[in-house]
Amino acid sequence: MAGASLIRGDAQVLHQLSFTIPSGGHAAILGPNGSGKSSLIRLLTLAEHPLASPEYPEPIRWFGRTRIERTELMRRVGLVSADLDSGFARSSAGGRVPVLDAVVSGLLGSEGVFVHHAVTRAQRERARAALDAVGLLPLATKLLPQLSAGERRRVLIARALVAEPALLLLDEPTTGLDLAARHDFLETVRAVSRTSTTLLLVTHHLEEIVPEIGRILLLKDGRVIADGPRADVLTGPQLSRAFGREIQVTHFSGHSQAHVVTGPSGPL
Repeated sequence: MAGASLIRGDAQVLHQLSFTIPSGGHAAILGPNGSGKSSLIRLLTLAEHPLASPEYPEPIRWFGRTRIERTELMRRVGLVSADLDSGFARSSAGGRVPVLDAVVSGLLGSEGVFVHHAVTRAQRERARAALDAVGLLPLATKLLPQLSAGERRRVLIARALVAEPALLLLDEPTTGLDLAARHDFLETVRAVSRTSTTLLLVTHHLEEIVPEIGRILLLKDGRVIADGPRADVLTGPQLSRAFGREIQVTHFSGHSQAHVVTGPSGPL
């Protein structure tokens, strides 16, 4: 991505964003609410299109290409988000989908396995392997509504990985999860990050950035204000600049946590 900007209505919401995620690399995009993280996700998934300019006529490259159809793109990007979890659960099939079929549907581009689908034994074996990778194979025959929110989110990771995507994109993935479910989910993310899968985490919670993610991009007001190793970016001064409050950062065993120094306190 080089010089990508986004205008929505009369407002410019992203300003000249430039960064590259190498194949097999892991990065996190961190920023407060309103910093442009959701708009960036929409650009990356072609839900919206960047503004072209003479300086940057093709501001985004996907897998080395300047043009790609959204249907092809979404076959190569595994997306996990709270919105996707809710949408899948609300779908007409959501209440009747066994866990294994939910994962198989990642190979079919659907929200379940229907009578017109011809599913092979090899596809089901791939789905079982993906479930095993996230520790949920024993739940393969259960229906999605029988699972906890955290388990359903991990099913979405399996559903994303079953198609062997070039990129796993995690968009605020722990929204709505309790403390235990968030821990289990992030342990699954850690396991994925130890593979060759390219991983991009978008969040505003410092504790979601697992130790295996070594590169941080800090976003504020639609601009990248810092980009580098986590030790250089996850500092009190950098986060204070991004979040507009005095922030103190502590690091332990590869994890990081931030606290507001003045005013209402609590982790970011």
